[in-house]
Amino acid sequence: MENLTNVEVVTESESVPEPIMGIVKWFDPLKGFGFVVADQGGPDILLHVNVLRNFGQSSVADGARLELFAQRTERGVQATEVVSIQPPDGAHATSLADIVGLDPEVVARAPMEPARVKWFDKAKGFGFANVFGRRDDVFLHVEVLRQSGLSDLQPGEALAMRVIEGKRGKMAAEVQAWESVNTPPKGSVQD
Repeated sequence: MENLTNVEVVTESESVPEPIMGIVKWFDPLKGFGFVVADQGGPDILLHVNVLRNFGQSSVADGARLELFAQRTERGVQATEVVSIQPPDGAHATSLADIVGLDPEVVARAPMEPARVKWFDKAKGFGFANVFGRRDDVFLHVEVLRQSGLSDLQPGEALAMRVIEGKRGKMAAEVQAWESVNTPPKGSVQD
């Protein structure tokens, strides 16, 4: 893989460069951008919210590991496509009281259900979503988002959630961007 200082602008007629692995230095959903530090060094990579939205998310947690494509522009190196997002190291170490003691296999057997964000307040650290076809609100905690590599949610955003019955009602035990759950990996064959 070439160092990012050698990344060229890719035109449609050129071959696609190899993906770059890196860590989110910071991302601010209100500003609509952040930066990724590539594993192989080089300048920080600008990550615009529109590139994240194309992946199906409107935010990403600081410290999350990304696989992405980037190009050099007049303004520096910019991400053009997000391929994958892994939660930050240690994200799974933080657990909510409602999830502590649950068998991880029981949570994993809960289906990933389609849902929409009703509201989410990052400052308060929680919000609610509704599973399609159900009226019940599902509690969303910021720690559950971080475990999935997310940092914030917008009203109306599509999600896939594993819902459990917590001590105070229905809550999300796992949250993923809807598109990341329902988009086949690159190179896979569709029937």
